[in-house]
Amino acid sequence: MMHRQYRYVGPAEIADATRNIARGIALRSPADVLEWVRQSRSEFDRSGRIIQTFVVTDDGSLLVADRRSEHVACAGGAPVLAAGEITFQRVGRSIEAEEVTNQSTGYCPEPASWTAMAEALARAGIRGPDCYTTEFVFRRCEHCGQINLVKEEIFQCAVCDRPLPSAWNCDAHSA
Repeated sequence: MMHRQYRYVGPAEIADATRNIARGIALRSPADVLEWVRQSRSEFDRSGRIIQTFVVTDDGSLLVADRRSEHVACAGGAPVLAAGEITFQRVGRSIEAEEVTNQSTGYCPEPASWTAMAEALARAGIRGPDCYTTEFVFRRCEHCGQINLVKEEIFQCAVCDRPLPSAWNCDAHSA
């Protein structure tokens, strides 16, 4: 199945600042999550959860990085098939993806990017939800160029108050 590629559309200064930061760690199994947590000295919270930044690369690999890191750094600056945040939950000696969102203002992936994420989770043998547990809708204003988070299905620019397009357009050049 062909998936849309999302290129980085966030501020150039963020992409520039992350150029020398190591790419995210590839997850190929639930055990890789536990190993990454150990190596990164991250910690699960009291309920056995940890939230991480993720991207799905062009070849379908699932990469994760610390939640405070930028998606563009996790992706090594490359286009992605999906991006957002993932909450891993310890289940006995294994791991599941309890929550997954497409929350990435650097790539602004559509909710339809879930298919690429679901395939990446399946390839890694990590159980997860049937869809993004929270979906975000992004649009670029064709008048002022601002990227907007659409709330309550109101397609109106938060900066200039103009209507936003119904179709995804975040990779369009700004006005």
